[in-house]
Formats: sequence, C-alpha cells, structure tokens
Amino acid sequence: MATVNSYTGFMPTPDRTSLSRIVDAACELLETEGLAGLTMQAVASRVGVRPPSLYKRVESRDDLIRLVAESTLTALGHRLDPATTLVQVANAFRAFGHERPVAFQLIMTPGSGVPVARTEFGAAASEPTLRLARALAGDEHALDAARTLTAWATGFIAMELNGNFRLGGDVDEAWSFGVDRLVAAISLAA
Repeated sequence: MATVNSYTGFMPTPDRTSLSRIVDAACELLETEGLAGLTMQAVASRVGVRPPSLYKRVESRDDLIRLVAESTLTALGHRLDPATTLVQVANAFRAFGHERPVAFQLIMTPGSGVPVARTEFGAAASEPTLRLARALAGDEHALDAARTLTAWATGFIAMELNGNFRLGGDVDEAWSFGVDRLVAAISLAA
C-alpha cells in the first residue's frame, strides 16, 4: 500500500515491508537471538528497512513482542487443531515447544513485565484442547481438565528445554507415562 507524501500531497512512496513480514522476521529473531535480541533495529535490518519505518506498522517493541506472542499462539492452535485425542494434543504441544522453544516459553511462561498476547489468541489456541477435554471429562470438567493437562505439559516441556532432567532415565518414556496417566484420570472425571 502506498502512502501520500506529506510534502507534496501527490507523490506516492512505496511500502517497503508489511506487518506480516515484520512479525515473521521478529519470530525468526526470537528463536535465534532470544527475547533480548528481539529489537526494532534487528527486525528492521532483517526486513531491509530503517528502524523508523517499522513504527509505521508497529507502535513499540512491546507491541512487537505482543504480536509475536499472538502469531505464536495462532501457529500453536493450527498445530493442535487436527488432533483427535488429548494424547495427540499433548504430543503436538511438546513438538511445538521443541521446534520453537523461545516462542513456546514466551507464550507459556513469559515472565514478569513481558508483553503478552490478547486473551482471544490464547482462547483460540486452547480450543482444540478444550474440545477434546470436553469429550472425555464432560462440560462440567472440561476447563479443569484442559488446564491440568496444559499446566503439566508446560512444566514438563520447560524442564526439558532447560536441561533439568538430570537423574537419568528415559525422558520420552516419562512423557508418555505422564500423558497416559493424566488422560486416564481426565476420562474418569465425566
């Protein structure tokens, strides 16, 4: 989309980037440089514009982080949506955490003061888990069941990503054990 030059009122200037390109570049930077490396300067460099140009699309770094969190939740929701069982949801959730560990931690354990996604993005990403939890635990316990599974999986994945399983044993077997036991318990709730 072109904008009108404020000096002449007539001369169009081409847009050099789009919001989706900026968010995609920020998502890539988040994984390679971490949250501290996700700067307006770094994103501008990645998309080939000067930093002031980003402010035409993104108000601030906090706004950019929020947009990255929302994009991550959207991607996670798409990943979980085809699942037909809570075991599949949990396994897809774990795979996503391994593929995008920094983004995963941004949306699941953002830390104090870190901008977060708007509520509707979290709700949309949660829908596949809620749908399947409802099928197993009933309407009355669906939200509790979905929260329990998500909280356990988030903790497990965070420990795994941070190298905190140091007592030996097979971590994949521990994951399967935990998921199977949680799903069995959830199915008893109905």
